[in-house]
Amino acid sequence: MELTVAFARAGASAVSVLVDERFGGSLTDLKAARTVAPDTPLLAKGFFREELQLLQLKLAGADAALLLLRDLDDDRMRALMAYATELRLETLVEAHDAAELERAVALNAPVVGVNARDLSTFTIDRRAQLDLVARAPRDRVVIAESGIESRAQAAAAELAGADAVLVGSTLMRAKEPAAMVRELLSRPLVKVCGLTREEDVAVAAEAGADLAGFILAKESPRRAKRVLEVPDTMLAVAVFVEDVATTDADLMQVYARENGHRSRDAALLRDGERVATVVDLPWQQADASHLERARATRGRVMLAGGLSADNVRKAIEAVRPWAVDASSRLEVKPGVKDHDAVRAFVEAAR
Repeated sequence: MELTVAFARAGASAVSVLVDERFGGSLTDLKAARTVAPDTPLLAKGFFREELQLLQLKLAGADAALLLLRDLDDDRMRALMAYATELRLETLVEAHDAAELERAVALNAPVVGVNARDLSTFTIDRRAQLDLVARAPRDRVVIAESGIESRAQAAAAELAGADAVLVGSTLMRAKEPAAMVRELLSRPLVKVCGLTREEDVAVAAEAGADLAGFILAKESPRRAKRVLEVPDTMLAVAVFVEDVATTDADLMQVYARENGHRSRDAALLRDGERVATVVDLPWQQADASHLERARATRGRVMLAGGLSADNVRKAIEAVRPWAVDASSRLEVKPGVKDHDAVRAFVEAAR
């Protein structure tokens, strides 16, 4: 149960404890976790169908219980939610598909989990999960469950609208589970932009970059022919100047066109919805107020413009951005990356 304490210290808002004996868990584990971490919210995970089970969880120290729509009809779910309320036990109502999400909303579940894992086949579908997260009402607490193995995947859930992520097997497989918690939560994310070659994408991924940027604007000297494939540890970002096209990218970074070039700033979009502001420099110009302007920008900020290994730490400390973005200062020539510069930038930013 030392992991319960370690996870809380690493920044976890709550810790889930498996109590199902078929999977090696028990109420004894829950009691032990409560003993060593008296102030940490604990979620009991199992297959609960009866009120007595909820009472046992409450007495063992649980603050919340997982309830699976897959296993419960609406009447049974209403009864368990009502009894949990009497016990002052929170519930996490889990959905896996669109029909179950609709049921969770109709049941007025205040906390809804969207599981990327199909419990019948144990296959993972992150894309379907993110689509469901995006469809969930914003007046509910929405938790993306399962299939999250990297900062980029956690960020994808965040941008889709998730209020939290529930991560299990990734932590249990990690050599240092608490360090993995800190890794998933840490910001800023790191974007390497202006990628045109597969070998440069590979180096950025190996260095630990979270976002890969592909400039598709016709006037850019760093124009990529297409959005290249990126590993699961990264998100692909298609960068446009005004003229937007359909791509397979996870996100779009869209500038306006001013005086034949890109505008100073851009919008970061997910499925057409603005999720962050890219605070950049004017085209081929400096701006002494750049960091101050970024710091004053509300919401998520991706800081771009003139960044490299030698100045990114100072910029991060000044702005505390959600992400940092570098391109031209990581190059041998436009569109061809200096691998050492890429590695140094990512290391400095992270």
